[in-house]
Amino acid sequence: MRETTDIAVIGAGVIGLTVALELIDRGHEVTLVDPGQPGMGTSYGNAGTIAGYATSPVGTPDVLRSLPALLFSKTSPLAIRHRALPSLMPWLMRFLWQSLPARARHNAGALAVLLRDAGELWDDLVLRVQGAGILQRRGCLYLYETGDAFTRAWAELDRRRALGVEVDLLGPEALAALEPGLPPQAGAAFFPAATFLDDPGRMMGLIAAEVLGKARLLSARAERLSRRPDGVVIEGPDLHLHARRVVIAAGAHSRALARQAGDRIPLDTERGYHVEWDMAEPRLTRPACPTARGFYLCPMAGRLRAAGTVELGGLHLPPSPHRIAKLVEGARAFFPDLGPPDREWMGFRPSIPDSLPVIGPSSGGGEVILAFGHGHLGVTLAPVTARMVSALVDGHEPGPAARACRPGRF
Repeated sequence: MRETTDIAVIGAGVIGLTVALELIDRGHEVTLVDPGQPGMGTSYGNAGTIAGYATSPVGTPDVLRSLPALLFSKTSPLAIRHRALPSLMPWLMRFLWQSLPARARHNAGALAVLLRDAGELWDDLVLRVQGAGILQRRGCLYLYETGDAFTRAWAELDRRRALGVEVDLLGPEALAALEPGLPPQAGAAFFPAATFLDDPGRMMGLIAAEVLGKARLLSARAERLSRRPDGVVIEGPDLHLHARRVVIAAGAHSRALARQAGDRIPLDTERGYHVEWDMAEPRLTRPACPTARGFYLCPMAGRLRAAGTVELGGLHLPPSPHRIAKLVEGARAFFPDLGPPDREWMGFRPSIPDSLPVIGPSSGGGEVILAFGHGHLGVTLAPVTARMVSALVDGHEPGPAARACRPGRF
């Protein structure tokens, strides 16, 4: 079927949906292209945090120093599927370079600029889609199980304060007063301004409904891009779409399309997991991250979700039972009476070595705009990205964060 549109947005995850909504609000005709159900991929399965406090990139000198232990310990929150290691090596070499002190400081500063308006823009978005009851304003916790870990964290928390992040240090008594359901901890960092979605899937459904009331959805997989004098043609199985402009927002599936548009982006895939237990009261009232274990305990509507860890393994290998088992083991370290989880899930995070997304016009021309690679911050940065992309489409300055996110930085 041959279709035409003003702007095609490839990808209907949270980035594609919010970009489409912003473009619709600015008067553009939009067609979404995605083979799956809008918003029900990684956008659904995450920890639900609007993480304006997450100014630390994944790659830091601390990570660099402990990388051998992280990669080879069976209890590590970071894992690499050995079968994927050869294809991952170029990405890993870039990641190591980005973990050096000067690069890590630069990336943290760029993240702080990107995150500055995320909370305010999410406030606007939930009102726009009538989802205010899903956005909870209770902050977020980082948990430290030993006194040594708590003390070592102070320097990093001070760096976040210097970048404008509000954070309070809590001793065991203050933490117990805030979250009496948690077992005793040596201390915690409390980010009081943080918000979270207690049902990310429901929020994605509301955003998708708002978008699809005013935009078309082509349920197809985009596999090829070709530029024409009057726009771009997108093709795939049962798909032929001619668009004046194209936004590539296909998350972990964006690399091949970006290359066809003229950019070799070092995008690879972090495989994220979650497990859930149904319960009337989810044991705690705000997301809490046991920092040594690398996952979040997330109070969701009618359930407790344990979400996180990092597994570098590409798009095609099956889920790792060991990763699921580590999440269950970690949750039971805090709540020993948990039985078997009611469900488990794996999704794909689009990851760039410097922890910064790729947002900007393609090297081959501004008729194709790239908007992917958000790593752990896709939900948080969705409305920020939408604002930047819509400014580019309309020929305006996309803001101070644009330079750090430009596709040509590689």
